[in-house]
Amino acid sequence: MSVLAQGQVGDPVLNSVVFGAFVVITLYLVYRVGSRGSSTSDYYAAGGGLTGVQNGVALSGDFLSAASFLGVAGAIAIHGYDGFMYSIGYLVAWLVNLLLIAELVRNTGRFTMGDVLAFRMRQRPVRAAAATSTLVISLFYMLAQMAGAGAVVALLLDVHTKGGQALVISVVGLIMIFYVLVGGMKGTTLVQIIKAVVLLLCVVLMTVFLLGKFGFSLTALLEQAAANNTKGEKIIDPGVQYGRTPITTLDFISLSVALILGAAGLPHVLMRFYTVPDARQARVSVVWTVGIMTVFYGATLIIGYGASALVGSERILSATGRENAAAPLLAFEIGGTVLMGVVAAVAFATILAVVAGLTITASASFAHDVYANILRKGKADPVSEVRVARLTAIVIGVLAIAGGIFANGQNVAFLVALAFAFAASANLSTLLYSLFWKRFNTNGTLWAMYSGLGSCLLLVFFSPVMSGAPTSIVSGVDFHLFPLSNPGIVSIPISFVCGYLGTVLSREKADPAKAREMEVRALTGIGR
Repeated sequence: MSVLAQGQVGDPVLNSVVFGAFVVITLYLVYRVGSRGSSTSDYYAAGGGLTGVQNGVALSGDFLSAASFLGVAGAIAIHGYDGFMYSIGYLVAWLVNLLLIAELVRNTGRFTMGDVLAFRMRQRPVRAAAATSTLVISLFYMLAQMAGAGAVVALLLDVHTKGGQALVISVVGLIMIFYVLVGGMKGTTLVQIIKAVVLLLCVVLMTVFLLGKFGFSLTALLEQAAANNTKGEKIIDPGVQYGRTPITTLDFISLSVALILGAAGLPHVLMRFYTVPDARQARVSVVWTVGIMTVFYGATLIIGYGASALVGSERILSATGRENAAAPLLAFEIGGTVLMGVVAAVAFATILAVVAGLTITASASFAHDVYANILRKGKADPVSEVRVARLTAIVIGVLAIAGGIFANGQNVAFLVALAFAFAASANLSTLLYSLFWKRFNTNGTLWAMYSGLGSCLLLVFFSPVMSGAPTSIVSGVDFHLFPLSNPGIVSIPISFVCGYLGTVLSREKADPAKAREMEVRALTGIGR
């Protein structure tokens, strides 16, 4: 079977069967272990009963998204060394989580980021801000996953029309909604563990096969990658995509800052720390996650250059899905139709698991922070709270489907980098100030969150992401005013500065007793 002129790879029937089998098996397992009761602890946090190892594997499954499997491999295949910077950023980001966030957040909150931020602040405005931030970040992150679904399906199932791709994105979204409605956090965790194991095995096997083709010589692989790339030997060195001009250099710095600081503010990552019984297991979770991701991102380097060597940059860019098609095209080259079917299942599993995690996080934030603590003033019964969470999951799923159709065709690693910028801009400053600055108050929290989120949204809207570039989401018009594709270098400092100014200029005084209580709880877990 060869690559057809239209971009079809492998056997669409086989790809569909493999993916369908994966979906049926996981749906059955999710149904068996799902949280069908009324307990909020079970639905949001799997009862807090996961071990550090289980949560670490699930956390890596939650984090290793379509951006990692499809977008990063494609970025390396086309841009070489500069594309690998995504991998470095994603991996280094976990040091911030390990050293500053994981243990303290787990000890202070129960279900959501809003629990931490509202601990010593006025509940209603802070929980509303936390819920707004969570919903915006989760929806933006979902755009990347759903766009990845459209790209993979178009290539693997020979679906080339926009309508056909939109239909497939809708099907993926509906399956994801079912996972969340039936399984809750327990079912979502099971899918993420299965997906993490299968994804890791897949990339390791592809890496071994690739190196074997070149006599286990990395030099030979890189030489062939350069020979089969339109940019030639430049892909071995920095500077193909970033560093050519002052603007691209700034864009690279902004991207790096967003990637390194963003993971510590991602709501779906923070929520997973509540699924373990104590702070020690939270630390174990992060250690296991870092270990798994180190292996994974090391493999993406070989896979990316291998795609350039065996497939070629011209074929990748001419395929449906463009850069996102690099890994599937490579799988077909080294393993034929069977490996292509496996990669199809892994790619879909990746998307489903991550979007399910995002959906349950966003729905939990609305149900727990807005419904239970703002509208019902902390007096909502567990049954009604879980019901609201499930209804919210349906709404969020529909919005994610619509957004994925709109963003279809964009590089998913690039879209996820924007979500990281939103997370770092809106959440990181407030988390660090809340945990480590006793004077921090409600006014500072609101200034930090809304200024970071608002500035990031505004800069993205007027950036080349939206208009003015060949890869912009809105083509044919140019209303961009901000030159950088990633706004992190501007929006993140704005959040920190506004949080500081909002605190020191406010007449409101922080509650010293609450600050001491939060410090003791964060460090020891006593009273949680």
